[in-house]
Amino acid sequence: MIELKHVDKSFGHKEVLRDVGFRVEDGETLALIGGSGSGKSTLLRLMIGLDRPTSGEIWVNGTEITQLDEEELDEVRLSMGMVFQYSALFDSMTVGDNVAFGLREHTDYPEEKIREIIKEKLKLVGLPDAADMMPGELSGGMKKRVSLARALAFGPSIIFYDEPDSGLDPVMTKKIGELIISTQKATGVTSVVVTHDMETACFVADRIAMLYEGEIIALEKTETFRRLRDPRVRDFLRGFAIEEGDLARDK
Repeated sequence: MIELKHVDKSFGHKEVLRDVGFRVEDGETLALIGGSGSGKSTLLRLMIGLDRPTSGEIWVNGTEITQLDEEELDEVRLSMGMVFQYSALFDSMTVGDNVAFGLREHTDYPEEKIREIIKEKLKLVGLPDAADMMPGELSGGMKKRVSLARALAFGPSIIFYDEPDSGLDPVMTKKIGELIISTQKATGVTSVVVTHDMETACFVADRIAMLYEGEIIALEKTETFRRLRDPRVRDFLRGFAIEEGDLARDK
């Protein structure tokens, strides 16, 4: 569970987030949408503890994280996985070593167990034979899958996706969306998907929150969100030709 209460964030005199509050329930997939400069990336950094709010509270699995020191934050982060916008794989490491990187850094697991985890997570993301490949041999979509396998290595209860559809063609974007859904169903993780793409949001999310100039202006179930009449929401939807029922998955 993630809960934000009255979160503000400023950089100097520039106010980036203003009185942000919402709750993500266990096992839910929440899409966080908004245009460039709306505050999505800043909000994501706050939720994973890479930055601290100017004021307000952020609760992760029952722990208020804004006042924790770095060692305490590291403990909380072990319950989180992160899929980065551009995958962030180590080019000099094999796929298997990329998946295992955090395990070798933060656990004392024997290599036999680490190899089992590599095999399990790569199979889960549809790349069962990729462990010995190098990142340079992978397509953009395959790199996203490896990034997800790495995020799943610790068995997290929460996964954050930062623009998972960035740089992908429409066919691969759909496949990544299907992977987000299948991962949630297989593991029961709580997911936060940060995206500027309304089609992805409608496809993967149980609920959608929209940031506009640093404020949450709408937070609704996906079916309801598409029908909102707020002109700021309608302007955002207009660029994606989203119609009632489009891309809705079977809930």
